[in-house]
Amino acid sequence: MRIGIDFDNTLVDYDRVFAAAAARRGLVSAGFSGSKRELRDTVRRLPDGDHAWQSLQAEAYGTGIAEAVPFVGVETFLHECRVREIEVFVVSHKTRFASDEAAGVNLRAAAIGWMARHRFFTDDGFGIPVERVYFESQRAAKLERIRALGCAHFIDDLEEVFAEPGFPDEVNPILFAETGALRRGAICATWPEIGAAVLDA
Repeated sequence: MRIGIDFDNTLVDYDRVFAAAAARRGLVSAGFSGSKRELRDTVRRLPDGDHAWQSLQAEAYGTGIAEAVPFVGVETFLHECRVREIEVFVVSHKTRFASDEAAGVNLRAAAIGWMARHRFFTDDGFGIPVERVYFESQRAAKLERIRALGCAHFIDDLEEVFAEPGFPDEVNPILFAETGALRRGAICATWPEIGAAVLDA
């Protein structure tokens, strides 16, 4: 079996990274304790909020990724996949640079570095070959990659990915979210729930 997994906000928990960066910029109070989605909505309501949010994303996914952590349960899931000899692929819609920072941090290199630090590629970690990590510049290319890889399941935090006409019919969607509306597949609020839906079904 092959399983595909999105990267940002699916494997990687950026909540504290975004909150700290937004507080440093005076966009939210230092005591802000909401989720990344709540922070996004708060920032976007500010004057020039869309640009401020894009700038926050560039920081979080670039230099800020060093402070990000795997979601609780990710490491257990990946370990179990290795034990069961399930092939795991990471497929992400991620440009090389943030749209307004063409000379900034290479976001793809930063993501690979994060995975390396968290033992994605090593024999004493999850043993996922780096060649199984794909970054696509367009969402349509991401969907085509998922199809080409022949994934049985794909795990993503964005409901709109599964709503795209190009999402492969033969792939089972797993939405990593507390709520949502899928035509098929499963909605899981935690990685242990994902494990139960994917590995124990």
